[in-house]
Amino acid sequence: MALFKKDKVALDMQSISTLISEGCIFDGNLKAPAYARIDGQITGDVMVDEGLIIGEKGSIQGNVITKEMVVYGVVNGNLQVHSLEIKASGKVTGEIRTQTLEVENGAVYNGSLSMTQNNKLAQQNHTAKPAQKIIEV
Repeated sequence: MALFKKDKVALDMQSISTLISEGCIFDGNLKAPAYARIDGQITGDVMVDEGLIIGEKGSIQGNVITKEMVVYGVVNGNLQVHSLEIKASGKVTGEIRTQTLEVENGAVYNGSLSMTQNNKLAQQNHTAKPAQKIIEV
């Protein structure tokens, strides 16, 4: 992952603190510390402090706010990230706001893209909040 500093460990080599495994279905907003991997399905907004990996079988129907993100699966929603990679198997639909973007050959992206410089996105991330969702029981 050439877009990160040399002294940083690549996102897919980080220790994962939160895992939504294949076959799991999560309906609601998810807030996770550190690094998360999603191989199941999430319907709702996702906020992860450090980094997020969407596996090939993973999907999110909602908005995402995080620092680093790698998409192998499907995301339908707006992304607000510092660094985004969409892998060949990845599909993203929605608005992307990022500083750096890497899209592999074969990846699919439909939506609008807004790229900002370092300080502007960081300030926006601190004030942005995902849309609230009401879950009926």
